[in-house]
Amino acid sequence: MQKTDKEKVVTDLTEKLRGAETMIVADYRGLTMPQIDALRTKLIESGARFTVVKNTLTRRAAEAAGADALLALLEGPSAIAFVEADGDTVAVAKALADSARDTKVLEIRGGVMQGRVITGDDVDQLAKLPPLDVLRGQVLGAIIAPLSAIAGLVNAPLQNLYGLLDARIEQLQAQGETAPAPEPVSDTGTVSDTNDEPQEETEDGSS
Repeated sequence: MQKTDKEKVVTDLTEKLRGAETMIVADYRGLTMPQIDALRTKLIESGARFTVVKNTLTRRAAEAAGADALLALLEGPSAIAFVEADGDTVAVAKALADSARDTKVLEIRGGVMQGRVITGDDVDQLAKLPPLDVLRGQVLGAIIAPLSAIAGLVNAPLQNLYGLLDARIEQLQAQGETAPAPEPVSDTGTVSDTNDEPQEETEDGSS
């Protein structure tokens, strides 16, 4: 690979590392091209781009992007699933976990999720969560159900409910927890302040 080509790869990877809040690194050694293509298709459907990378160039990109947490994961043949802003992280984790189980070759090393380092075991646990749309339904049900019996709920500002729902979904995705217990509410139908509890393209970077 020519120097100019390498520089372009590093630049592209740097932009991806800076733009992706969640990325998962895997050792793809032993996968056939049809298996890689099948996995890549599943990940695209879930909102992620599966990129085979050259470690020496990826290390340079990680250092330039300030993604130092990624450096320890770049040992041996590496591929990175970059989860896009509108991607489903749970579905991406499931696709990788399914491939690891079915092929008995792919090895999930870990990654970075919203700035936090995660291990391969964390990815496996994430893969066991319900799909994002089901999670949204569970959280919405946990919030709406106890409130539905309160007189005057229809007059409560919907903006408050939407904001709380988004906050809960972000918390579930970040911590991998199940749907939380409903918040206590005041007589006005809003969340009480007296609650005792506080409340992760170059498709082939090979040379």
